[in-house]
Amino acid sequence: MVGYNLRPRQRNGLVSKQEYPPALESNNTPAKPSKESKPTMGELNRKVQTIIAKSSWWDRYGVDWCIILLSVCALLPIAVLLLRSDDWGPFLIGLALLGLIHSMFKTKISHLAAHGALCKSKGWNTIWQYLFIEFFGSFSAVSSMDIHLKVHHPYTNIVGLGDSAIWRVPFLPCFTYMFVAPLLLPPLTPVVAMGNLIVDKKFSAAVKCLIVVTCGLVANVWFIMWAGAMTCTKAIVCILVYRAPMEIPYIHVNIFQHIGLPMYSRENHPPRLQLMCNGALNLTRAPIINWFFGHSLVDCHVEHHLFPTLSDNMCAKVKPVVKEYILGHGLAYQEEDYWDRLKLFVKKYKELMVNAPPITEFIGIQ
Repeated sequence: MVGYNLRPRQRNGLVSKQEYPPALESNNTPAKPSKESKPTMGELNRKVQTIIAKSSWWDRYGVDWCIILLSVCALLPIAVLLLRSDDWGPFLIGLALLGLIHSMFKTKISHLAAHGALCKSKGWNTIWQYLFIEFFGSFSAVSSMDIHLKVHHPYTNIVGLGDSAIWRVPFLPCFTYMFVAPLLLPPLTPVVAMGNLIVDKKFSAAVKCLIVVTCGLVANVWFIMWAGAMTCTKAIVCILVYRAPMEIPYIHVNIFQHIGLPMYSRENHPPRLQLMCNGALNLTRAPIINWFFGHSLVDCHVEHHLFPTLSDNMCAKVKPVVKEYILGHGLAYQEEDYWDRLKLFVKKYKELMVNAPPITEFIGIQ
């Protein structure tokens, strides 16, 4: 039988009372393990590569570009039109539409660009990284690579590395952290980006980032001044206002999908397949977030961690095969409703976001 021998590990002289935090509960109960063979990343990879080989350019990249272009072409003209309204209602709707477009640029497209999943060309993916992460997203492309690709993915749920501790702010109370603090991210994002580069002594990258981010913000201010026929000051306020709301689900997505799941030490953790099955979670019933953030960040996050270079559409395409393989071998397939996850984090905020996570000790596979 394929399975895990896991036991709570002592931390600061105390022993966790449970193997998994309550958040590990899944809507998908593992099926009886396959008797044929032990699950391996190599075997699953062969199944997925077969699907990729049979997929067209449209499946690999076209669908996602179509979603991006369709969203921008459909929402941007309406948003510009509403910004010129003298009534508060239409004006605020226009700002909300701009916020959705910006969240797609900053989150979905930037994430795909960081993973080289927007096109086959490495050169073009580099251009997309600087365009969407720095110019539109006001963050550092270099820091994104360092934090996300070099730490979070290779060391998912490894304490002290990819344990999502970067998202913890223990001194903030629950309501403030979950619903108020994210609204401050727009003005803080470029400051944090520059701070990271300076601390890491990447001064050349810091100068480049400052130039590109500044150009992006100036272009954004000019566009809003033109679209809404308003002053520079009002345009800056509008930018801060429309960028803020989608930062709330952005924070939620980042903490819901890893925090509360088993955490391991660097010296003692399962193989990659089992680590990702235990340490990543898909969020369901969030269609708007899924559209503007992308499958890989929302309802196909497990698949994304197993195959990080796949586009959003390809993650969705291989999901049935990945899910069947994982459940068929008796492994955990984490999938939970966004709203159930939100209620759990509000209810157990101190346990999940303030206290140090218990370390799950991996004994082996039987």
